[in-house]
Amino acid sequence: MLNRTMLFACSFRHFAEIADIAVACGWDAVVTATASGIDPAYAESGAPVVLIDARGAIAQGLAAAQTIAPRVAEDGGALLFVLSRRDCTALDRVFELGATHFLIDPASDGELIQSLRFAARQVTRAPGRPGIVDRRDAMAGARFGRDPNLAQQWIAARIGDGQPVSVVLVSLSRLDIVNAAHGRPAVDSLIEVAVERAEAVAAEAMAGAARVARLGGADLALVVGAGAADIAALIAALDEALARPFAVANALAVLGCRFGVASHQPGDPSDPADGAATLMRRAFGALAKAKTSDGAMLQIASAAHDMSLDALAIDLHHAIELDEIDIRFQPQVEIASGRITGVEALARWDHRKLGPLGADALFAAADRADLGIALSDHIQRLVLARALAWPEALATLRVSLNLTAADIARPGFATLFLARVDDSGFPRGRLTVEITETGLIADLASASTLLTELRGAGCRVAIDDFGTGYSSLAYLKDLPLDYVKIDKALVHDIGGSPRDRVVVAGAITMARSLGLSVIAEGVETREQLELLAACGASLYQGFLLSEPVGDAALLELVTRT
Repeated sequence: MLNRTMLFACSFRHFAEIADIAVACGWDAVVTATASGIDPAYAESGAPVVLIDARGAIAQGLAAAQTIAPRVAEDGGALLFVLSRRDCTALDRVFELGATHFLIDPASDGELIQSLRFAARQVTRAPGRPGIVDRRDAMAGARFGRDPNLAQQWIAARIGDGQPVSVVLVSLSRLDIVNAAHGRPAVDSLIEVAVERAEAVAAEAMAGAARVARLGGADLALVVGAGAADIAALIAALDEALARPFAVANALAVLGCRFGVASHQPGDPSDPADGAATLMRRAFGALAKAKTSDGAMLQIASAAHDMSLDALAIDLHHAIELDEIDIRFQPQVEIASGRITGVEALARWDHRKLGPLGADALFAAADRADLGIALSDHIQRLVLARALAWPEALATLRVSLNLTAADIARPGFATLFLARVDDSGFPRGRLTVEITETGLIADLASASTLLTELRGAGCRVAIDDFGTGYSSLAYLKDLPLDYVKIDKALVHDIGGSPRDRVVVAGAITMARSLGLSVIAEGVETREQLELLAACGASLYQGFLLSEPVGDAALLELVTRT
């Protein structure tokens, strides 16, 4: 690649942003906001990398790709197509037209820059043809971004076609050392480099029959179009690539990694969609075993060892007494000041065989075992005890605690709950109870009575996942609320079309006009935060600042911010 790469970009709604990103890459760029005359303009630019930014303009983006992709292919160039999450169904058409890479929005500027740089690395100069590039396999660098549904769709498609498919999960370790020395931004950059190395390995070892995604935290996923017998070389190459030192600031960091693998062979009797979900679950189970193993860095799942929900329900009977239920806290940040003013408490199940399981698996197992009430009681006691023991630096944080539908339906629950809070010693005034539509829909009148009693006793009340249910307006009208939490699905769409922004702005304006504070959840990008602030949101939580963390990491975040 030349010292300065030429980029040709077509962006219908983010013209200035794309121009700034090209500058940040250190590239020369030709950026147009219209598809008119795109073919001759590209030809004149001589750019090896083409970006079509179709966020909020999918029809225009597809038309531009149809015009320019044949010439890009003829020249051996790379074409990165960026589209909104709601337009994911158009991905097949995007690749039919000739895109070599894609990125799903919402994505940060850093992710877009890295995608462009990766696209550039997939092209090399052909001998004797100055200015023309020679493309490696077009699909090798494709990513799923942060959307696990796309990975499952690709798995299901291969299962449906009777083809083998494997999931390789990679968990990076020793990142705590990097975080302590250089901070969270350095860790994020290091993980992005690890993703790039994984993409390069997949391109080389699997000839394009693989997709790479960054999952939450320090986990990566490779979905591979091959069976278990064919991925040994891939895992060996991944291990070698990730074992090489990473440059961090002015130092080098060496990471460790663990692998979990699950495979599906043609002929396995399973519905494609169910088979995809099962395959992912088996891979996560294998990775959990690898993480807890003293020696084995690689665990390969067997279908015979796939743990069913019934088996989890049986294990849950012992989970409480074995102290397997843990709590993580996701910070809630005041947008105006940037201060962490509260946290949402989230349950995690540290399963002795499968490793960490989220709240969905935990409560699904509890429902199967008829332990929902016992589990909720245990989590409430655990949250209150943990928060009471915090050091002085955390002593003013509000704590949001989720109530379940079973809690709301319990006769006399308000009295029982308030007694539990008082017995713990945690101040009522620092406690917020959160309730979702699932907990409200059965009996809105009873829910209103309960929340009125809790609010009158000094707690605050929030409705979670607001904006996705058909009864949302009735909740605002009938319930005694202090906060409204805008659902992450709306937050993810706010950077899309003007229509998306109008919907979010309308929900926020309605809540604010009723005197309610607005918390946006699932915020992942700076663009989302700025748009939410402009719409009137008060607080946010999400991976832009932090994933859910333990007490020590929370203290570090509060101290740093």
